Amino acid sequence: KKWQNDHSQIDANGTTYVDHQYSKAYLRHLIISREMLGSQIASVHNLGFYLWLVKEARKQILAGTFKAWKTIMVDKVSQRI
Repeated sequence: KKWQNDHSQIDANGTTYVDHQYSKAYLRHLIISREMLGSQIASVHNLGFYLWLVKEARKQILAGTFKAWKTIMVDKVSQRI
């Protein structure tokens, strides 16, 4: 119910088309209605996020700052849910 009337983008900082094209309320509606499009949009969003996360983790590993970055990211991701 949290996103029932939230007509903002799925993820304003997202890297995929669906992050900017669809709203949280619309995605919620599709998932509640068991429309296949809801699962497809959620999958594209999730894959885009994980691709970004892995690329960023690689950058942090190469820079030698992974441990500190990981601590910050775990906190950020936990707050978004």
